[in-house]
Amino acid sequence: MQNINRIFIVNFIIFFILFLQSVNCQADSEKLIFADSLFKTGSFKEAYQEYQNILQEDNSYSPAMLLRMAYIAEGMGQFNEATFYLSKYYDYNPNSKIISKIKSLTSQSELKGYEVSDRAQFFKILTNNQQTITGVLALLLVLSLILNLSRKNQDQPKYYIPIMILLILVFLSNNFLESPKKGVIKGNPTVIMDQPTAGGNLIKKVGPGHRVTIDGSTDIWYHIKWDGKKAYVKKDKVAEI
Repeated sequence: MQNINRIFIVNFIIFFILFLQSVNCQADSEKLIFADSLFKTGSFKEAYQEYQNILQEDNSYSPAMLLRMAYIAEGMGQFNEATFYLSKYYDYNPNSKIISKIKSLTSQSELKGYEVSDRAQFFKILTNNQQTITGVLALLLVLSLILNLSRKNQDQPKYYIPIMILLILVFLSNNFLESPKKGVIKGNPTVIMDQPTAGGNLIKKVGPGHRVTIDGSTDIWYHIKWDGKKAYVKKDKVAEI
């Protein structure tokens, strides 16, 4: 009877989590469909506001939504915002056309931070699906526990090996499967320093559009990588992607 109660509780928890996830996904989908309908009818400002709400409040977006936001922002003369959305889209579809468009918006001949390796792309796919991967691993872990409880010789160490492996994978996926934080420079000009202070040495003065990896922060400064070296830039000059 005790095992039956455990199995019921575990199954109820799994069902409840999946139900909540499906409700959230449905809500996001409905909002996006409504915003897309506004865009298709030419109500660009209203659609832009809806897209911003989805991005900022729900932290949700699609590649097509980012392109539409960039299109509207450019039409309104908001080139920094358009650059931001295109740079965010670039993570999903890195190609030369996007880089050329960003160069056109920022009047830059060369841009840094848009080099993407196959390894980085693969890791990006994993991080974009972190919740799904963690959920699947957690589900497998629960099923392994249930199967182990149903065995007669459940005390044998060999039956705990898959459970331990899945437990480690769930921990790693939940805590370490995160992509490096990225940002796009929006200030013109933006100074890059070798110390998080105005009294440091100037590394370079750049315009908007460059992408940087954000390693941390100190007061009003971001720690970034520039040409592979540690550098610092003011937070108000960078938009986090």
